[in-house]
Amino acid sequence: MVAVLKEKNLQKSILKCQMDMDEPEYTEFLKGKSGYFSRRSPDKETPNEDSLALFPFDRQSGVLVIADGLGGQPGGAVASKLAIECLETALRNAIDKEESLRDAILNAFEMANQQIIALGTGSATTLSIVEINKDIIRPYHVGDSVILLTGQRGKIKFQSVPHSPVGYAVESGILDVNDAVHHEQRHLISNAVGTKDMRIEIGPEVKMSARDTLLIASDGLFDNLYEDEIVSAIRVGKIDKVCNKLLDLADQRMRDRESELPSKPDDLSYLVFRL
Repeated sequence: MVAVLKEKNLQKSILKCQMDMDEPEYTEFLKGKSGYFSRRSPDKETPNEDSLALFPFDRQSGVLVIADGLGGQPGGAVASKLAIECLETALRNAIDKEESLRDAILNAFEMANQQIIALGTGSATTLSIVEINKDIIRPYHVGDSVILLTGQRGKIKFQSVPHSPVGYAVESGILDVNDAVHHEQRHLISNAVGTKDMRIEIGPEVKMSARDTLLIASDGLFDNLYEDEIVSAIRVGKIDKVCNKLLDLADQRMRDRESELPSKPDDLSYLVFRL
């Protein structure tokens, strides 16, 4: 009976691959509400290389996920879409075999890595997943798509460290977080799905309070806005206002090349969730 309930929930999943959305969309998810958006860079006509999904697993648990295909490499869009599809397959397999959600997530990383390598095109993608179980979240990530949890007053309760030289420099205190946005090597990453030495980083379990905001986003957001601007935009206000504010800020920055503020046109995808 439990497996049947899980299967029914999984069929209601939302999966957006290489979409060009005009505005954010919203959905009830588990015991909360989520908003999401994905659009290709305003500077290109090639496909959006970002993919995102929301997958309920049962009545109280599920996952949010963003994958960012590596720009400039063959098949980035294919890689990010394949990563999402592998997660869906792993979740369905876990339901059939009555395995845990954690096992499904880890299997998805391994499956995606193997299948992307097997393409033989040199493709790769980031993959950031947040497991939600009631009011407890656990992050998993490969690459530099950021996972951030902040309280209503702006206190950061969790933030993933990008798998990149710049990300490690900020984490170690060598580089200021605002200076990092302008760093010429910010685009370089040291860990990706689709590589033989892929490393899955599993974060701690974190309790999510009712007014906390969870954000997962590709570098199209974090390369154009300062960290404090993002926190300020998401910490308060209804989900629709939060999502629209992120879009307005990022869009303005990507199109404004004249100021000294960060401006890096790129595919933009984000998921926002609150209990």
